[in-house]
Amino acid sequence: MTDFGTRLDHMRATAPLVHNITNFVAMNFMANVLLAAGASPAMVHAREEVAEFAGLAHALTVNIGTLDPAWAEAMNLAAQVMQSSGRPWVLDPVGVGATRFRQDVCGELMDRAPTVIRGNASEILALAGIAATGRGADAADSVAAAEDAARDLAQRTGAVVAVSGPEDFVTDGAQAYRVGNGHPLMPRVTVLGCSLNGVIAAFAVGAPALPATVAAMAYYGQAGEQAAARAHGPGSFQPAFLDALYTITGAELDAGAKVRAA
Repeated sequence: MTDFGTRLDHMRATAPLVHNITNFVAMNFMANVLLAAGASPAMVHAREEVAEFAGLAHALTVNIGTLDPAWAEAMNLAAQVMQSSGRPWVLDPVGVGATRFRQDVCGELMDRAPTVIRGNASEILALAGIAATGRGADAADSVAAAEDAARDLAQRTGAVVAVSGPEDFVTDGAQAYRVGNGHPLMPRVTVLGCSLNGVIAAFAVGAPALPATVAAMAYYGQAGEQAAARAHGPGSFQPAFLDALYTITGAELDAGAKVRAA
């Protein structure tokens, strides 16, 4: 798989409007991530307007991190708009195995045909109906342990399934890729995973979901590598990461992408 830089350049040239129903913790940083990458973020979750706004957006992300019944209804309404219009949307099933409420909400959202499902290994295992050992939003399972579940989930849902970890695993159920870009500092900064959803959604506008997801994850991980080279710890990593998202060129992405077939 190649042309990662071309996909980055296309995303920046089109500056897609990405509608994000995400958790309270992620909103500010996720908006800044999307702006730095070259997309246009919107954080809209009121059920009174969410479907109308989704009709204006090029893509949607749904993150169930700080879930409540009103937000669950809004998520379903927005996802329904994307499903009916054929536009991409990304589901992040945060802590899906932790409570029955989260499982029920994710079950309803899965009926709305997400384009991409991205989570850690424990979340993907739980979403696939396999016992996992996650602790809330934290993974206690390895990416390798979730690979078969990811393939099965992709085949059953038609979604691209991305398992985040030290080496990411991305599959559409037929093809699969490993993305080795990233740095150990990235999990030390809250909402970096949540914010990745928006970048994936932006890359997926007008593009096939599998290569778009792989390209987005390679770009995001490469930004983490560049930021870590300049940072002294998690505090200085955050601004360096935004700078890296902003400055990485398509040529740099092509040269630094660590992607291989699985």
